[in-house]
Amino acid sequence: MNLTHLHLLLNHFPIIGTLIGGTILLWGIIRKQIHIQQLGSLIVLVMAILAIPVFLTGEPAEESVEHLAGISERMIHEHEEAAEFAIWVMEAAGLLALISFIVKWDKIHFIVLLVTVLSFVAMARTGYLGGQIRHTELNTSMSGGGSGLDPAAGSEENEKEDD
Repeated sequence: MNLTHLHLLLNHFPIIGTLIGGTILLWGIIRKQIHIQQLGSLIVLVMAILAIPVFLTGEPAEESVEHLAGISERMIHEHEEAAEFAIWVMEAAGLLALISFIVKWDKIHFIVLLVTVLSFVAMARTGYLGGQIRHTELNTSMSGGGSGLDPAAGSEENEKEDD
C-alpha cells in the first residue's frame, strides 16, 4: 500500500465520522446528558486526529494522478484549496472537543457542535471535489451526457417534452 492508497482509504472517515460525532453531540445537548456530549466530542477529536494523515497524504496522491490522461489540474487545485480550509476547521473542532474534556463550562459543547457542523460541511465539500478528480460521472460540466446528475444531459423525458 502506498500513500495514495492510504489517502483514498482514510479520506471518508473524517467526513462520516464528523457527521456521526456531531449528531451524537447534538443528541447529548438536546437530552442534556454530559456523557453523550463527551462521546460526541471524543468522536470529533478522533476524526480531527485522523484528518491529519488524510491531509498529509494528499500531496503524494496528487503527484500520482496529476499526469494521467483526463485529470484536470483545475479540479486538483480546487480540491487542494478546499482541503487546506477544511483541515484548519477540522483541527479547530478537534481542539475545542479536547478543551471540552478539560473545561467544565456548559456552553462549550454547543460551540464544539457549531464548529463541527462547519467542519463537516468543509470536509464533505473537499471530498466531493476530490471525487470529481477521478470520477468524471460526478462532474456535470463535462460533455457526453448521461451522468445522471445533469437533468438536461441525455434525458429521454426532456426529449419527449420537446416533441
